[in-house]
Formats: sequence, C-alpha cells, structure tokens
Amino acid sequence: MSSFTKSQSEAIRHQDGPLLVLAGPGSGKTTVVTKRVQYLVQDCHISPSSILVITFTKAAATEMKERFLRLMEQSEEKPQGYGNVLFGTFHAVFFNILKLSYGFTAANILREETRYQYMKEIVDRLKLEIDDENEFISGVLGEISLIKNERISLEHYFSKNCAEDIFRKIFASYEQRKRNARLIDFDDMLSYTWELLTKRPDILEAWQKKFRYILVDEFQDINRLQYDILRLLAQPENNLFIVGDDDQSIYRFRGAKPEIMLNFQKDFPTAGRVLLNDNFRSTRQIVNAAGRVIRKNQSRFAKEITARGGEGPGVRILAFEDQQQECLYLLKEMQEYKKNGGAWQQMAVLYRTNTQPRLLIQKFMEFNVPFRVRDQVPNLFEHWIAKNLFCYIRLACGSKLRKDLLPVLNRPKRYMNRECLNDEIICWEYMMDYYKDKPYVCDKIERLQYDLKMLGRMGPFAAINYIRHVMGYEEYLKEYAEFRRMNAEDLMEVLNELQESARAYKTYDEWFAYMERYKKEMDEMRKRQQEVKEGVHLATMHSSKGLEYDKVFILDAAEGITPYKKAVLDADLEEERRMFYVAMTRAKKELTICWAKKQFSHELTVSRFVEEMKDDRAV
Repeated sequence: MSSFTKSQSEAIRHQDGPLLVLAGPGSGKTTVVTKRVQYLVQDCHISPSSILVITFTKAAATEMKERFLRLMEQSEEKPQGYGNVLFGTFHAVFFNILKLSYGFTAANILREETRYQYMKEIVDRLKLEIDDENEFISGVLGEISLIKNERISLEHYFSKNCAEDIFRKIFASYEQRKRNARLIDFDDMLSYTWELLTKRPDILEAWQKKFRYILVDEFQDINRLQYDILRLLAQPENNLFIVGDDDQSIYRFRGAKPEIMLNFQKDFPTAGRVLLNDNFRSTRQIVNAAGRVIRKNQSRFAKEITARGGEGPGVRILAFEDQQQECLYLLKEMQEYKKNGGAWQQMAVLYRTNTQPRLLIQKFMEFNVPFRVRDQVPNLFEHWIAKNLFCYIRLACGSKLRKDLLPVLNRPKRYMNRECLNDEIICWEYMMDYYKDKPYVCDKIERLQYDLKMLGRMGPFAAINYIRHVMGYEEYLKEYAEFRRMNAEDLMEVLNELQESARAYKTYDEWFAYMERYKKEMDEMRKRQQEVKEGVHLATMHSSKGLEYDKVFILDAAEGITPYKKAVLDADLEEERRMFYVAMTRAKKELTICWAKKQFSHELTVSRFVEEMKDDRAV
C-alpha cells in the first residue's frame, strides 16, 4: 500500500458497510476499484463469486476485469476461483437476472435498427407529417426511456416532441408491438428487473445472498431506476461501495441524476466518505483554472483538488474575428507541435455539439492533417432543410420533375394537395385548371412561378436569402417548430450555415460541385477512420469523458454555444458548467480555449465559463 495516497489506501481497505468515494479527475479511481476487489478476495477472504462490480459501458467493464486479473496473476497468493468476480454493465447484470427467471435469451433483445423500424411504421400509420423523422424518433424514444427509468405516470407526462395524445398513441403502439414479438429493449431490462424483485421476495433474497459486495463505478451517471434496484440488491448488509465525481455528471439528458450521489449519505446514514483529491494527470495551472470554474456550481460536494502533474504554461484564452481564423490558427498550432516532435494523437479538439467541427474538418482534409472523429458529424447538405432549398433551386434551374416540387409544395402554405400534380412531369396549366374554382390558390401558383423565375437569375447566397424572406420559408419553419415543440432558432441556424456555405460561390453549379466534393471527402474520411491510428482527436465534450491528452483545444467557447443556448434553468447551466469542466480536465500539459467574435454575421460574446477562470489566464 506504500505506493498509494492515504485516501486511496483508506478506500481500498474499506470492507463492510456503505462507502462513498469522491474521485476527482485523474485521481486513479479505476486502480482503487480493482485494488479493493483484490483486497476483498485476498485479505478479507471474501468469495469472489459474491462480488459484483458494475460499470456503465462494456468497454469499462472489460478493462476493469482485465486489470483485476493482471493484479491477481502478478500476486503470490492466488485464492481459488478469483476469476469469478462478476464485472458487468447495469444492463448485462439485470438481463442475467431476467434470463434466469423468465428464460430470456439474446434473441429476445430488440435490436436498435428494429426499434427504429417499429417507430417508423408507427409514425407512418398515424400519418404524422414529420420532416426530420430520425431526429423525431430519437427524441420520442428518449422520452419513452425517461418515463420508464423515472417511473413517471404516462398521464402526467408532457412530451417535448409532439402533442400529448400523439405521444401516448406512439407509446402504446410501441409497447404493444414489442409484446406481440416477445421482445424487450434496454429500458425493459431495468423495469422488468424492478418488477420481478419487488413482486418476488424469494428471488430478491436469492440475489441478495449471491451479491454480498457491490461496487459501482461512475456512480454520478446513475438514474433513479438503476439506483432503486441497486438498493434492493444491497440489502440487508448494504456493502455498497460507490465511486464517482459529482462534478463530472454530464448525462442528465439520458436520465442521470447527480442528486442521487449528493444524497447518498442521507439514504445511508452510516456511509463513510473518502475524497480522492489528487489529480495525477494535469498541471497545477489546468487544475486550478478548472477548479475556479466548477466552484461556481451550487449543487455539488465542496472539494479542493491538488495537482500532482507539476507546473506548466498558463491556460491560454484566444479570441478570433471569425471561425475561419479560429480554425486556421488551430491548424497552424498543430502543425507546429508535430514539427517540434509532438504526436498528432496527443492533441484533441473538444466542442459542445457535433455540428461545430465542420469547418475544421474541411481544413484538416485540405491540409492533410490526420484526424479521428469520436462522434458522427452530420453532413449539413443532407439535412431536410437543405433538401428543401435544393428542390427550389432545381426548379428554378429548369427542372420539371414532380419529385422536386412535391416536397416544397406547401412550404410555405399554398393550400395545394398532391393530386394537382397528375404526372411525373409538372404541368402548370393542369394545376391552374385543377384550382380554377379557387382563385386564391391560382394566385399562389402564379406567385410560385414568378419566384422560381427570380431565383433562376440569382447566385446561391442571394437565392437562399430570397427563399427565406421573400418566399416565406422562414415562416414555414417557425410553424413547423411550433408543431414539433422545437426551438425555431435551431432550424434558423441550419439555414444560416447553409447560406454561409453558399457565400463563396457565384453560380449554383459551383456550389453543387463543392457539395459533391465535400460528400465524397466525408465518405472517404469515414471509411479511413479505422485506419487512422495517429491522428488528432476530435470529440464532443460528452464523448471526451474519461480520456486525456497532452494538448487540448476547446473550440467556440462563446455564449450560446457553451453554455448551450437551450440551457436556461439553473440545473441546465450547472450541467453545462460540468461539461466545460470535463473538457478542461482532459488536458495534461497544455490547454487552449478559443472563441470567435462572429458566427454567421451574428456577434458573439465570450463564454461566462471563461470569465469565471480568467484571473489565471495567459493570453
């Protein structure tokens, strides 16, 4: 134990009863968990098969198991059956319980693509006119998860994606479809386990006797249902060893409840608490700057983190006139770092949303900088709004195809139906004749023809402006956002970005040729991702958690981006601050925070999080 700090040793040597271990960034929590399992097996002679270690990802469970087995193999004393300690995710552990009680097999698990297919069929059957179908389905499935994991009554739930009656119909149809096929999804693994253990005390008792020692990693990410099941399983001995960092709880959108960790000692009044407050990863400058930011949160355990990563340069905060300059600076800085003997893979660019790195990716491809993207970056030109604009432009350039007019026929509202398009080729005379008894619709048809003529004479930038403001497409988007209970600003942002991308091109042909090239390059980049072993890492703040790099750049640290504009409530802002803290603490040696003063002609201001740490900056 001499190689461990006092608090690490205290956590490792804990034996019976509940214990809360607060593990700051870079504090060696995985080592503490695996060493404690070794201590229980070797020193306390606990049966390995009665120890359960729960993590949130399969990769983390595998890594922990491998580390534990390595520790045991290097040890002189090897108790029999030490490999029987169970390491698994919540879902894997709970599915195992269901398997033994209900006879479920892997064939009963609903596959993700089938889940989406069910939802698509339900949306079609209900005749919902949804443009962003995948986004809508994702949103609704997220809400179904929330209802199950929080055990919320459907009658008292107000959907964020559609009207309540529609949501309830979708929910009922989805559940019925699964039942008919005898399939369960990942949320059912939790809700069925809760049902089973609360209704069958004999089965609960058997599992309580089986798992006498339970260790949970990344406890700050736990949701209500997972916690309730865990409390049942831990009784009556309550040998519950939980490890996590309330300051790194960033999954509220998935149902994670940081307050569960904050209230753990109220639920278990006898629980001890150990703080792993040594950060072995980062320099003093990075740790102190990050500490100043996170201290602004109210709902947290007060803690002082001590840097053990030595001294380094101050955190740099750099302002740029626009995003073009910001990206060119990052490119130059990275090339310089590589030239001076650094490795591409020791650098990372972190950002709040997965649409932010588009311009940077373009620059990387242009200058042949190798990179790896941890999250899928959506192609702007495949967005349904982009497809609508392209329909108008193709019609303006002479297309007579029904398939180009149909998607935008009522965007904005023109009170026309698809029956007025009687053939694959548009016949304007037929349309006028079809609506001859409705002169106001005929006026709309004539106006559309005039607008298309006007568009045909414009360049791409002016055309998008015309479609938005003269043809009324923005008004249509506002109405659509209201129907979908979305923020209209999100849709306007897509329009802004599309218009900005068109600015550099004089003709439609040039713009479309650029899009084709971009699509090919993106497809190539996705194919090559697995081959790129040594590349700069690009990641959202969410997916950067648990990773570390010598040199980290935070992109676009401006108000409205981070914190994200949707974060209005105190709880949302605190989550945004935790995300920023996670991003900062990924850096081991150097941290650079960048922001652009302008985005799509909008003036931006620096993020409040930067202001909160500014007395430590080196500009």
